[in-house]
Amino acid sequence: MNPMPKPPTMNDVAAAAGVSLKTVSRHVNGATNIDPALAARIAAAIVSLGYRHNLAAASIRPGRSAKVIGLVISDLANPYWAMLARSVERTLSANGYLLMTVSSEEDAERHRLLVDRLVAQRVDGLIVSPPRHDTTGWQAAAGLPPLVAIDRPLVGGVDAGAAPPSTGSASPDDSARSAKATPPAASASAGTTPRPDTAPPAASAPPAVTGTVLADNRGGAEAATRELLRHGARHVLFLGDSLELHTMRERLDGYRRALGQAASGTGSPSSSDDLVVTTAHSAAEASAILGGLLGTERIDAVFAANNRSSIGALEAFTRAGTRLPLIGFDDFESATLMRPGVSVVAQDVASMGETAARTLLARLEGSAETVGPSAASVTVLPTRLVLRGSERP
Repeated sequence: MNPMPKPPTMNDVAAAAGVSLKTVSRHVNGATNIDPALAARIAAAIVSLGYRHNLAAASIRPGRSAKVIGLVISDLANPYWAMLARSVERTLSANGYLLMTVSSEEDAERHRLLVDRLVAQRVDGLIVSPPRHDTTGWQAAAGLPPLVAIDRPLVGGVDAGAAPPSTGSASPDDSARSAKATPPAASASAGTTPRPDTAPPAASAPPAVTGTVLADNRGGAEAATRELLRHGARHVLFLGDSLELHTMRERLDGYRRALGQAASGTGSPSSSDDLVVTTAHSAAEASAILGGLLGTERIDAVFAANNRSSIGALEAFTRAGTRLPLIGFDDFESATLMRPGVSVVAQDVASMGETAARTLLARLEGSAETVGPSAASVTVLPTRLVLRGSERP
């Protein structure tokens, strides 16, 4: 049995092209100040020999990079996460980096293993969205590459007692603007709905954290609830996922703030905990929950706290042959196909992905203006209330 032929090496390329090993090394690592004739000979030798540059091997040498970034998100099947991953990939690709995207499926152990695997693969940096039960142990983790938290803060990485962001939520159809601020507090306001004590403690971010990119979840939910109240709703259902999620806690807080601000006067809106649902983990569950409430006169409007709850609400309306005023958090493709169109709190998902990628790139490239006292700052991107008609009776 003939042994497998050895793959061509950089020395083989140098010999075939008639140039030095150093020149070949500079060429395969992207140097542009090589004589065009020499570069052409090297390129021809690479093609004829079938040479492949071993980035993994190169990355273990001091000062060398594999030019690979790891992205750990929640659920790639969800259009929100798919759009975010696409934005991150575009930005990184334009700067010569390859993106490895993996999905934790909201499983803490899977998330931890994925992070460990990516670090073992010697990625240059990480962009991560922590799962609802984050057991990664960021504060004690050693040997992490630079990382950026996206959509949700890392446990221990955000001051839970901080003031709300100065940007707030945009008025209907305002264009999104980016701003740097400390994220809003995760504590509940009015009401006594039980919630896990999982708000990030007041502690400094892990040393590897370069930044955190969030949306103004609280401000967006507050604006949506106010809009439903403005059209006469008095019993607005909060239809959402588990409060173990930072985003869901913030959206519930915004919902309650709007109700609290409207509580004075005759016919004030109800803020009963009976109107808060945080067990809709899927569109099917949201549909079943809302279907059981339609026709009972217990609710007269719905704030769907994520895109899956919005889709579930539409399914329940279709089955029941009726509808209630509805605003959802997060836009989705079919929202404009309904009649009336579905009003939403829209996040600038593309901007979130690009901001996270550029924050990490600035750290990797050692930008003196970015890597310093404010390197672990939090960027809170405003939301936009897009009204298409479903907010009205």
